Amino acid sequence: MRSAQLYALLDCNNFYASCERVFDPRLEKRPVVVLSNNDGCVIARSDEAKALGIGMGTPFFQCKQLIASHQIQVLSSNYALYGDLSGRVMEILARLEPAVEIYSIDEAFFRLPAAAPATIRAQGQAIRKTIRRQLGLPVSIGYGPTKTLAKIANRIAKKQPARDGVFTLPKGPELDRLLATVEVGAVWGIGRRSALKLNACGIRTALDLRDADPALVRRKLTVTGARTQLELRGISCIELEAAPRPRKSIVTSRSFGRPVQLLADLREAAATYVSLAAEKLRAADQKCGCLQLFLNTNRFREDQPQYVNSQTIHLPRPTASTPELIGGALALLARLYRPGYLYQKVGVILLELSPGQAGQSEL
Repeated sequence: MRSAQLYALLDCNNFYASCERVFDPRLEKRPVVVLSNNDGCVIARSDEAKALGIGMGTPFFQCKQLIASHQIQVLSSNYALYGDLSGRVMEILARLEPAVEIYSIDEAFFRLPAAAPATIRAQGQAIRKTIRRQLGLPVSIGYGPTKTLAKIANRIAKKQPARDGVFTLPKGPELDRLLATVEVGAVWGIGRRSALKLNACGIRTALDLRDADPALVRRKLTVTGARTQLELRGISCIELEAAPRPRKSIVTSRSFGRPVQLLADLREAAATYVSLAAEKLRAADQKCGCLQLFLNTNRFREDQPQYVNSQTIHLPRPTASTPELIGGALALLARLYRPGYLYQKVGVILLELSPGQAGQSEL
């Protein structure tokens, strides 16, 4: 007979902003926002920035005045840094827990045998302290009998400071009370459209969904909604994925050992990084439809002129060909390069990844 199991979700808090604080400790305790690729909108906020009213996805131009009045630190996204720290978090978790599923760049599920609440809490705190000590990143961990309930537990662990970053869902009336505080649209697997359908039937909270007529839920949300309802009832229907999900992007970059000024040296570095990224692309049996190149000087050398820029190119067709990708990257570099600067880093990001066997030919 299979022993009782618990699921856990580890989530890195305000991940992009926290990564920037690891890179620059002077940002600790200061309000920080991170902008999208072209500095178009806010994609990450520290707790301090959230408290000031900066919304997720807000266009940058709409919050410029608020940012200036509160001296909020604004940063362009650095996906090379985020990808590197994400990999290190997942490596630490895999060393500590044998059954891990990487769910996103800042989230991972893991499974463990059920134990006393005090034992589970101590284990969660040990994981948090290890990651904080080794990487400087804050994480929250939620435990529940299913992945959907672990998601809710993680939300509580993150939102309620009294939980100290770790929370295990209770049983009985206390669980009912907690589920009644969670809007149905916030339940994992219930999107905006599904939430509207459920709201029209009087189902507004996670508790309402759990206790609703299964036939109604299946009719409104098909088998996916029925599975979510079972998960809310403590019946595990979504197992850990044995294989990692296909990558959504591939980042390759390095900081130079010495400042680089010549275009020829930058071209050589860019070509090398594209070649490495293309190898990863083919190893994952994927193709790339979009390529981004970024270039920057050393932001900490205030005595030197500063330059940071990136550009993106959509390829004629998805490809994993090294020569084609290098050609695209060098074309971007020619547009980005400005003489007279001492460059610290060049990097490439492969985006719009698709399965290697799929694809559409050119017209």
